Amino acid sequence: MRLFVAVELPDEIKDRLVALSSGLHGARWVDPAQMHLTLRFIGEVDRPQADDVAGALGQVYAPRFDVELAGLGEFSARGRPSVLWAGVRPNAALTALQSRIESAVRRAGVAPETRKFHPHVTLARFERGGGTPQLGRYFADHEPFTAGPFAADEFVLFSSLLGSEGATHIAEATYPLHYAREAAAE
Repeated sequence: MRLFVAVELPDEIKDRLVALSSGLHGARWVDPAQMHLTLRFIGEVDRPQADDVAGALGQVYAPRFDVELAGLGEFSARGRPSVLWAGVRPNAALTALQSRIESAVRRAGVAPETRKFHPHVTLARFERGGGTPQLGRYFADHEPFTAGPFAADEFVLFSSLLGSEGATHIAEATYPLHYAREAAAE
């Protein structure tokens, strides 16, 4: 199984992101049904380890919080843009949740994440070998970008099935976040 942990986005946020999904040659735009805020990519695991991950995530306790998207950017590979994303306004509660999730998946036997957490929502991917996308013009047309805030009241363990049309994400388990009052009582 190929797993990751994410916060799902409300439809109104996805609608705002879909409005950004045009105007770049060579972009493969993400299907709105697949848009999410990844907290931890886990990768390929067998069923017993997937069960261990699911159990460990059930021990994560964190308060609900609000998330606001802000800004656009890109990740590059070998000096060429590979991913276009919408960023997330700095958020201590989100960072704390991601840290708790990282600890949980490590306890389940998953190797530590080596990349620094950079919260974002992927909007598009760029094909290798295609022309270089004109991101400067795209950013000029769409910045400043903000969306939200929206309530993060749960996180989800997803499996991802890769197919010829891209990935299909399946919710394997959902974990509620708690009101601050409840979290303080624990």
